[in-house]
Amino acid sequence: MASARPYGLNHRRVNQLLFKAKSLPAVSGRVSFFAGEFIGRRYQQNPLIGSFDKAEVFTAALDGFDCVTYIETVLALARSFTAEQFAGNLRQIRYDGGRVEWKRRNHYMTSWIRSNIRAGLIARAPLGDVPIVTRRRTLGVLRGIPARTALIRCAPKSFIRRIEPLLRTGDIICFVSTRSDLDVFHAGLIERGEAGTALRHASRSQGAVVEQPLKDFLRSNRMSGVIVVRPKEIGVRAAGADRPAAAAI
Repeated sequence: MASARPYGLNHRRVNQLLFKAKSLPAVSGRVSFFAGEFIGRRYQQNPLIGSFDKAEVFTAALDGFDCVTYIETVLALARSFTAEQFAGNLRQIRYDGGRVEWKRRNHYMTSWIRSNIRAGLIARAPLGDVPIVTRRRTLGVLRGIPARTALIRCAPKSFIRRIEPLLRTGDIICFVSTRSDLDVFHAGLIERGEAGTALRHASRSQGAVVEQPLKDFLRSNRMSGVIVVRPKEIGVRAAGADRPAAAAI
């Protein structure tokens, strides 16, 4: 197993961010705050270190993201109150069972969702009476990971207008690929405001973390459907009490 010591972790910067958010008790508000802090940060392709023939290095840098590491970093910060908790939460979110190994990294987004539901960190968002369809995919885009069949439960893109009023700030939305060998091609965070529903995401085409109207992203991209999951709340004690340790989450 590779070392679990986080590479690139800036304790001072993380603690500064956490201090700014100390008055925000709800996970949704904390996700919104941290997601906003990284808008404008550069898009970084393949920001993690490790492959099927190269040792995995647990990375916790804040200077660049792809769409998944942006979500992971924001969610880990939202569930943390110290830099040490952030590192522990990030490890738990990124790796199945929290074990730093390349094969245990949640490479496919459907694996990421399943792993974090099992860990009690997220849950599928209720979408009312919107029909859920099943897409079959043979996941096989990663060298070193055997291809496997996946059945993906998602809401069809044509029902987005019915889904939008049910979305909440902090929800994680995943866009199901039309390819036969891939589950999800992109993911981001929902932000609800007076101007409507926005998508905050690390955009490869724009080269940075951006916020854009969700309807604009949907208009510009082909997809087979969407999956929406919602971060679970943390057990927070009374003001002034000690915060729960990451290992207890």
